[in-house]
Amino acid sequence: MPSASRTAAMAFYDAAVLGAPKETSDVFNAVERVREKFARLIGATANEVTLTRNVTEGLNMMIASLDWKPGDNAIVCSDIEHPNGVYALYNMRDRHGIEVRFVSATADYAMPVETIEKRIDKHTRVVVASSVTFATGARTALARLGEFCRRQGVMLLVDGAQSVGALDLPVHASHVDALAVGASKYLCGPYGLGFLFIRRELAESMRPAYLGRYSVDLGDAHEGVQGGEQYQLMPGARRFDLGSYNYAAASAVDASLDIIGAATVPAIEKHVMNLSRKLDAGLRATGLPLISGSVADHQSHLVIVGTWIPTPEDLQLMSELSAFYAARGIRVSERMGRLRFSFHLYNTADEVDAVITATREWQKLPLLAKASS
Repeated sequence: MPSASRTAAMAFYDAAVLGAPKETSDVFNAVERVREKFARLIGATANEVTLTRNVTEGLNMMIASLDWKPGDNAIVCSDIEHPNGVYALYNMRDRHGIEVRFVSATADYAMPVETIEKRIDKHTRVVVASSVTFATGARTALARLGEFCRRQGVMLLVDGAQSVGALDLPVHASHVDALAVGASKYLCGPYGLGFLFIRRELAESMRPAYLGRYSVDLGDAHEGVQGGEQYQLMPGARRFDLGSYNYAAASAVDASLDIIGAATVPAIEKHVMNLSRKLDAGLRATGLPLISGSVADHQSHLVIVGTWIPTPEDLQLMSELSAFYAARGIRVSERMGRLRFSFHLYNTADEVDAVITATREWQKLPLLAKASS
């Protein structure tokens, strides 16, 4: 998170300590600013964005708001999808009797678009997919998948946690129906704030699972005004707004989105992809096993060291390698016996060189290369 974001969040807290009035103080306007800036980032409009707490809440808001009927089905690739999307579907299975259809990842551990197309039928309501999977770093062919889903009348719900802010994702050009993102990753913000894009036409065909005063359109009336028994929902995704917002986090993200917007996402994508390819080539040359990047079309800004089904020996060696990196100031994410390198606009080619050099110096490198060959 940039220091400017911390400063912005503290400015909100300072104003709150001084009792800044919600109706007139500018610090509360950060919510609408970030709604607009996030929408612009993904090629949407502000009325197509609602604020959430995190990706999990965004996914659940969409899945729980569908008018499920017994016999309906949803499709997900549990091999590589984050558990949050899978459990949200299990919840609908147990509550409404739907079928959760699982598909297996491709040979390079990516989203199996062709297989999904074959599994869709007249009872399919939603396909859940990550833009880039956290498990293997594979990039999904969203435009192709989205176009097919749109023709079939199936909602494409995307987890954008591992891409939005670092990779360009124009939602309308990609035929994405809904996109859930958290602020704490590539939007360079704090935890406790997220965004949910919902295509306006789709949003206005849905009834939110939860309803609050902010969901109801009473014009400029104060939030305390109740209105009558008959009511009109807010336009687009705003009908999914609930209660007071995380104003401090919104203030922080407001500053972060200014930085990302000034750099531009296409430029950031070019930068992080160059770093990713450089690290991929360098680590392969050392003999480390990689689970990411074997097919160019699926390559992303994530480089993941490891194997699909690690042995106990692999797990131990990966844990030791992670500790070896940490002792040299190299920060990686250890997930399911794999190490994930993630690039953003602040990373440099010198850092990539430092990782490759450190890897070559690790004394147990031959053991891991041999165990995973």
